[in-house]
Amino acid sequence: MEYRIDARHVWYNKGTQLVYMYFINHVPFTFDDVPEENLFDLDILEEADKERQFEPEDLYRSSFYLIDEECHPMLFEVELENPEMLPTD
Repeated sequence: MEYRIDARHVWYNKGTQLVYMYFINHVPFTFDDVPEENLFDLDILEEADKERQFEPEDLYRSSFYLIDEECHPMLFEVELENPEMLPTD
Protein backbone atom coordinates (compact mmCIF):
# COMPACT_ATOMS: atom_id res chain seq x y z
CA MET A 1 0.00 0.00 0.00
CA GLU A 2 1.30 3.44 -0.92
CA TYR A 3 0.80 6.40 1.40
CA ARG A 4 0.48 10.03 0.43
CA ILE A 5 2.30 12.97 2.01
CA ASP A 6 0.54 16.32 2.11
CA ALA A 7 1.62 19.58 3.70
CA ARG A 8 -0.13 22.84 4.44
CA HIS A 9 0.08 25.93 6.59
CA VAL A 10 -1.74 25.63 9.92
CA TRP A 11 -1.86 27.40 13.27
CA TYR A 12 -0.11 25.58 16.09
CA ASN A 13 0.15 25.91 19.87
CA LYS A 14 -3.11 27.72 20.69
CA GLY A 15 -2.90 29.63 17.41
CA THR A 16 0.31 31.42 18.41
CA GLN A 17 2.61 29.84 15.82
CA LEU A 18 2.22 29.53 12.07
CA VAL A 19 3.80 26.30 10.78
CA TYR A 20 4.00 24.21 7.62
CA MET A 21 2.68 20.85 8.82
CA TYR A 22 3.27 17.51 7.10
CA PHE A 23 0.66 14.75 7.01
CA ILE A 24 0.72 11.13 5.95
CA ASN A 25 -2.75 10.05 4.86
CA HIS A 26 -4.16 13.04 6.79
CA VAL A 27 -2.28 12.20 10.02
CA PRO A 28 0.16 14.96 11.11
CA PHE A 29 3.71 13.83 11.87
CA THR A 30 6.01 16.88 11.84
CA PHE A 31 6.21 20.54 10.87
CA ASP A 32 8.59 23.24 9.72
CA ASP A 33 8.61 26.73 11.14
CA VAL A 34 7.42 29.33 8.66
CA PRO A 35 10.08 31.90 7.72
CA GLU A 36 9.43 35.29 9.27
CA GLU A 37 8.83 36.98 5.91
CA ASN A 38 5.88 34.63 5.29
CA LEU A 39 4.13 35.72 8.49
CA PHE A 40 2.78 38.72 6.59
CA ASP A 41 1.71 36.84 3.44
CA LEU A 42 -2.07 37.18 3.36
CA ASP A 43 -2.51 34.08 1.18
CA ILE A 44 -0.61 31.92 3.68
CA LEU A 45 -2.51 33.40 6.62
CA GLU A 46 -5.82 32.81 4.85
CA GLU A 47 -4.82 29.19 4.11
CA ALA A 48 -3.98 28.61 7.78
CA ASP A 49 -7.20 30.24 8.96
CA LYS A 50 -9.22 27.68 6.96
CA GLU A 51 -7.44 24.71 8.59
CA ARG A 52 -7.86 23.07 11.94
CA GLN A 53 -5.53 24.34 14.66
CA PHE A 54 -3.13 21.82 16.15
CA GLU A 55 -1.68 21.54 19.63
CA PRO A 56 1.58 19.87 20.70
CA GLU A 57 -0.51 17.08 22.25
CA ASP A 58 -2.14 16.39 18.84
CA LEU A 59 1.24 15.99 17.17
CA TYR A 60 2.55 13.89 20.07
CA ARG A 61 -0.38 11.46 19.87
CA SER A 62 -0.38 11.16 16.09
CA SER A 63 3.39 10.69 15.89
CA PHE A 64 3.32 7.93 18.48
CA TYR A 65 0.42 6.28 16.69
CA LEU A 66 2.46 6.27 13.47
CA ILE A 67 5.50 4.91 15.34
CA ASP A 68 3.41 2.12 16.90
CA GLU A 69 2.13 1.20 13.45
CA GLU A 70 5.66 1.47 11.99
CA CYS A 71 4.32 3.99 9.54
CA HIS A 72 6.13 7.18 10.56
CA PRO A 73 7.82 8.22 7.30
CA MET A 74 10.77 9.87 9.07
CA LEU A 75 11.61 6.70 11.01
CA PHE A 76 10.53 3.75 8.87
CA GLU A 77 10.70 2.69 5.24
CA VAL A 78 7.21 3.49 4.01
CA GLU A 79 5.95 3.15 0.46
CA LEU A 80 5.15 6.70 -0.58
CA GLU A 81 3.23 7.88 -3.58
CA ASN A 82 5.09 11.20 -3.48
CA PRO A 83 8.37 10.91 -1.53
CA GLU A 84 9.49 14.32 -2.81
CA MET A 85 7.05 15.89 -0.33
CA LEU A 86 8.97 14.64 2.71
CA PRO A 87 10.71 17.36 4.73
CA THR A 88 14.44 17.50 4.11
CA ASP A 89 15.53 17.74 7.77
